[in-house]
Amino acid sequence: MEILNRSLSDIATTIPGASALLRQLDINFCNQGMVSLQQALEHKGLDPEEVAAGLAELEMTEHHHDDPAIDWGKEPRMKLIGHILERYHARHREQLPELIFLAAKVERVHSDSANCPSGLADLLRDMSHELESHMMKEEQILFPMLAGGIYPNGPINVMQDEHLEHLEAINRLCSLTNNMKVPAGACNSWRSLYLGLQTLVDDLMRHITLENYFLFVPPKATSSDCCGSCQ
Repeated sequence: MEILNRSLSDIATTIPGASALLRQLDINFCNQGMVSLQQALEHKGLDPEEVAAGLAELEMTEHHHDDPAIDWGKEPRMKLIGHILERYHARHREQLPELIFLAAKVERVHSDSANCPSGLADLLRDMSHELESHMMKEEQILFPMLAGGIYPNGPINVMQDEHLEHLEAINRLCSLTNNMKVPAGACNSWRSLYLGLQTLVDDLMRHITLENYFLFVPPKATSSDCCGSCQ
């Protein structure tokens, strides 16, 4: 199957819903974006045909309207920047305040439960602070440079290092919440919290993948771009 030869970053960013499926399979497409699906499945000992069939089914659905199937490697940088700002930066700023509120409520009401995600609200506050700082640096410094065709190694490296910190925060979040598995008898607030966390994690991982493997990569020069000095 052709899809098995595609990279994880390509699959996660061009097939609506694929990022959630890969996360459920514990396949890290952020850190291993250039690895092929076949290699990742072999490493995990998973059935390639079953996973490929699941991804093929996702490609045929139209339920993820806010994650269009676009090959961002072929799109203008300004279009990708606009997509990231609208689809991810704005979305994170909407998601986190509500999730912090719900986490604090669940911790307060269910503090005596063995499944209570104690410390989750504080972790989300830290994530919100770090994400806001990160996004502001991108919006005010890096994105304008990229839009102008400038790819500064220093700022890009800083953003990629911060992406690793975001992924570490996701790991802590998953540990605190037992991978966001809702315990039996959980109240509606608890269920809503974990559903929202799943969406946040999927969004953040797609956000990071789009930047690391598409936005931060300089476009390949074509013959028309050549200045002539290399002839």
